[in-house]
Amino acid sequence: MAASTSLYPRATVKRIVKAHSNRGISKNADIMVFLDYTLFLQQLLREAAIQAKLNGERGISPQAIRKVRETALQKFKG
Repeated sequence: MAASTSLYPRATVKRIVKAHSNRGISKNADIMVFLDYTLFLQQLLREAAIQAKLNGERGISPQAIRKVRETALQKFKG
C-alpha cells in the first residue's frame, strides 16, 4: 500500500491557528479548520458561478467573486 499524502501541512495550520488565537488547540482542531475552509471555498465558488451566469459571463470572474464574498463570509462567521 502506498504512503498517503496529506492535503495540507497539519503542523503549519496548527501553528497559524495557535498564533492567531493565543491559546492551545485540541488534537484535531486543524482538521476542522481545513474542512470549514474547503466548505467556505465551495460555497463562494457556487455563488460566484450563479452571479456570473446572471451577468451573462461564460466563466467565473473576479468581479463575480467580489460581489458574493461578503455574503459567503457572513454565512461562515463564527
